[in-house]
Amino acid sequence: MLAPVTHILPLTTVCRERLLPTPGRLIARMDQKVGPTDVIAETTIGQKHVLLDVARAFRLPAEAVEAMIQVKSGDRVTVNQTIAHSTGLMPQILKSPADGRVMLSGGGQVLIEVGESLYELQAGMPGVVTRLIPERGAEITFRGALVQGVWGNGRLDTGLMLPILSQPDETLEASRVDVSLRGSVLLAGYCGDARVIRTGAELPIRGLLLASLAPALIPLAQQAPFPILVIDGFGQRPMNNVAYKLLTTNSKRETTLAAVSYDRHKGTRPEVFIPLPSTQDPPAPRDSEVFAPDQHVRLCRQPHLGEIGTLLTLQPGLTSLPSGVRVPAAQVKLENGEQILVPLANLEVVG
Repeated sequence: MLAPVTHILPLTTVCRERLLPTPGRLIARMDQKVGPTDVIAETTIGQKHVLLDVARAFRLPAEAVEAMIQVKSGDRVTVNQTIAHSTGLMPQILKSPADGRVMLSGGGQVLIEVGESLYELQAGMPGVVTRLIPERGAEITFRGALVQGVWGNGRLDTGLMLPILSQPDETLEASRVDVSLRGSVLLAGYCGDARVIRTGAELPIRGLLLASLAPALIPLAQQAPFPILVIDGFGQRPMNNVAYKLLTTNSKRETTLAAVSYDRHKGTRPEVFIPLPSTQDPPAPRDSEVFAPDQHVRLCRQPHLGEIGTLLTLQPGLTSLPSGVRVPAAQVKLENGEQILVPLANLEVVG
């Protein structure tokens, strides 16, 4: 059975396409070294959309007004420019309400994008431009350590990572966040104090990388001006040993927090990038694995949601659960030594 993977890798190669939402202008160059916040392409996008229903305005069937529409997709229009013009004894004219660009034209309707603003596409991670995509963006290749988390507040920044924890289960106290940490990415355990986030914004810090976060602090974390990335989940959870060892080993290195939202359908999740020197291309991370003994796995359902363990054995055939459902399952040893039986559908591989 194929398993989804959470990547916690000490050295890997990641290639990502970064694309504009609409065609625009490339700024990046081939083989250019970029930082995560560097702008690699730009375009103009509308602040709102106006739908002109020509068929309804002229009181005619949609197919009858197609020949009357005088603009097509991609055309620039100005305020009061004629969009459609009917003929006959009582001709009618439909004009554009504002300057803009025609997004769609068809079915007796015209969609116009108005109120343009500049959209700048950032690299999103440190690396090198390895492919240009005309009018849309570029491919960025990163080499170094990669750690994926479970939640991010949607922000991006980079800075020197400083650990302020000595154990994976340590609680971050507000008194630990002082002026000596200004401009740094802070690596910490559990955060349950709103003063930590407020103090971080006042200093300011460049990011907060946490093992876990109190659920009550989610609204405040979403408003923070710096990225907040959670590795293991919500509630008072220790950082898993795999991530703890990798991150503390790479302390005082330049670290990027790309705290994007976790979206399984889009394939995005919050990530930590730590550039590292490499004489050759390290292997790329795999999107899926086959379950096998001795793998590190993360549990994706309660009552052990977010916990890390080691897969001991795969159960033969189907296993009956207390609910009566028969499913593929495995014996898993948690980090605290407890052994439990878990459906494979509730596991993902860590590696």
